[in-house]
Amino acid sequence: MNIVSTTTPARRVSKRLGALQESATLAVDAKAKALKAEGRPVIGFGAGEPDFPTPDHIVEAAIVAARDPKNHRYSPAKGQPALRAAIAKKTKEDSGVEVDPNNILVTNGGKQAVYQAFAALLDDGDEVLLPAPYWTTYPEAIRLSGGVPVEVFAGADQGYTVTVEQLEAARTDRTKVFLFCSPSNPTGAVYSQEQTRAIGEWALEHGIWIITDEIYEHLTYDGVPNSYILAEVPELADQTIVLNGVAKTYAMTGWRVGWMYGPADIIKAATNMQSHLTSNVANVCQAAALEALTGDQSSVAEFREAFDRRRKLIVAELRKINGFEVPTPEGAFYVYPSVEGVLGRSINGRVANTSSELAAIILDEAEVAVVPGEAFGPSGYLRLSYAMSEDDIVEGVGRIQKLLNG
Repeated sequence: MNIVSTTTPARRVSKRLGALQESATLAVDAKAKALKAEGRPVIGFGAGEPDFPTPDHIVEAAIVAARDPKNHRYSPAKGQPALRAAIAKKTKEDSGVEVDPNNILVTNGGKQAVYQAFAALLDDGDEVLLPAPYWTTYPEAIRLSGGVPVEVFAGADQGYTVTVEQLEAARTDRTKVFLFCSPSNPTGAVYSQEQTRAIGEWALEHGIWIITDEIYEHLTYDGVPNSYILAEVPELADQTIVLNGVAKTYAMTGWRVGWMYGPADIIKAATNMQSHLTSNVANVCQAAALEALTGDQSSVAEFREAFDRRRKLIVAELRKINGFEVPTPEGAFYVYPSVEGVLGRSINGRVANTSSELAAIILDEAEVAVVPGEAFGPSGYLRLSYAMSEDDIVEGVGRIQKLLNG
């Protein structure tokens, strides 16, 4: 006998997952690729990943690891001991910060580290001070952990860096965490040592946790140093979680190897979570990451030099567009122009009143994909990744110039 349900569940998807928004950057990249597959000559500035192949010696290490039967089995959820030791050594060399390998957790990419850091710290209603513009994943991970993101906005006039005064004005008795990302996605802003120290001392004074994302640490330009908050304020060690990974430095976005380190109790809690969620990161990928950290480092400088050339090129070309205000990014591989001077203007008979509407017009009329500011906070901005060839930068920005200057 067939039984037919006569009732419909009141809610099919949970409130928390139902409230999540799709990653805007990945959505733009997917749409650009779909249009290309249809034969349209779309140029996409959306993806936040290096366009270089992973260096050969790293790939070879993975091939060797894949043939070793020991890598066909489970390994510690926290990560291979050799990789955690290499991360500790690399951290000391890069930042001067000493970390116990036992307090390092290897994660399935930087995103898992982001979520597990918030999950380890936040209870329902805890507030996180989130500098805006921000990477799209941060507020979603905060909400998924029961927290409340509190945006603290800094525009182009501030170099996209927030001040202690702004943070203090936003602080409440529910503030538990401050998210620090320098060099920044999406703006390319880099906090100075003085700014970093001031923010660290403020957090220390008020007992606020810091989650610091250092994934772009090796991508700074014009002699600008990257400032590490634990190097500037070592006393923060017991209330700071550091996030990092191999994705951006070594062109390994698809290998999915990140890590987090911090106080022993926090890392133990996050490790327990990961043991139930995903267990260990793929052993072959861990072998590749180990080779990345301990092997030939020449590609790091080569990638940075290529990004620097592209950075200068895209800034110069974008500044030729009427109504664009284009600060020079000092890090990462993004440029974040203010486009408020374009909004409200007629473009081929269409008017964009928001940066989201402007991005749609640029895609339709110029076949160029960019990410609107709404994905990262307030409207009025566009993010363009310059992790692409110089020819594509010239062609893509040239199409926007023709559309908006015509």
